[in-house]
Amino acid sequence: MITVVTGASGFLGGAVVRELLAQGRHVRAVDLLRGPTLDDLDIDFVRADVLDPASLDVAFKDAHSVYHLVAMISITGDPDGQVHKINVDGARNTAEAALRAGVRRLVHCSSVHAYDLEIPTDALTENNPRATAPGLPAYDRSKAEGETVVREVIDGGLDAVVVNPTGIIGPYDYAPSRMGYVFRALFQGKLPALVKGAFDWVDSRDVASGIISAEAKGRTGENYLLPGHHVSLSDLAVIAEDVSGVSKHRRIIPMKLARLWGPVGTQLARRSNSPLWFTSESLHALGHSPAISGEKAVEELGYSSRSIEESVSDIYDWFESRGQLA
Repeated sequence: MITVVTGASGFLGGAVVRELLAQGRHVRAVDLLRGPTLDDLDIDFVRADVLDPASLDVAFKDAHSVYHLVAMISITGDPDGQVHKINVDGARNTAEAALRAGVRRLVHCSSVHAYDLEIPTDALTENNPRATAPGLPAYDRSKAEGETVVREVIDGGLDAVVVNPTGIIGPYDYAPSRMGYVFRALFQGKLPALVKGAFDWVDSRDVASGIISAEAKGRTGENYLLPGHHVSLSDLAVIAEDVSGVSKHRRIIPMKLARLWGPVGTQLARRSNSPLWFTSESLHALGHSPAISGEKAVEELGYSSRSIEESVSDIYDWFESRGQLA
């Protein structure tokens, strides 16, 4: 049986592919390019574009299941429309191609950002309202709309489930991700200030296990939040110092003050493509971060998440093994 993973060359894609291979699955990795995260892995690779339905038809031929992980993450809005195209049009194309191919199940990887994080709640659950208000970040709205178009295809006969991980961290972060840059900058002393904000951080390996469990155990049409641990940036820096042995003094900037800088940070991030600028949308995430309930995934999928300390330790061990901490 062939298991297709779209976005297989990405950070989460690499974790999912590794877990599938460990379970003895036959993996067809699908992406625009074969990235280093897939090096030395026993997979079939097929080049396809989620904006090209014909290429997806080829990629999904004879597939038993499809894991859709392709997404464009943005903390600088959607100035050229690509965030909407990939996260919404790409999700629709993928779901429709899966239906045409007759796959047994599609697992659509959305995000906690598909929910309206501004609405006060003791603990966000799968029943919370989605991010549809015009003033919310472009990425959040695109993930909510991406779920909507997938549900339209479910209504047309597709068997699919949706998972919503929180902020993903972990080893095998080849690109690296934005948080990978943050962890390296913390170690190297290149991040002299932190914002007084927090988020829920989850290990990519735990998300991979949750996604695979969703294929086997999830109920058609249901969402499953996959959280880790709610930790402030300052506490995350302390954990990083403890596991790395590198201690740095850092200033903590109040959120109100940081938000004044947000529009400037957004413009600088767009011009420099640096992941370390605090932008209006990254500050929105850090400033609107409720507790996340993973109760449904625990009960129905058998989901669990490792300690944040273990994740951070493995992140630094992996970067060190690649000589990327100097």
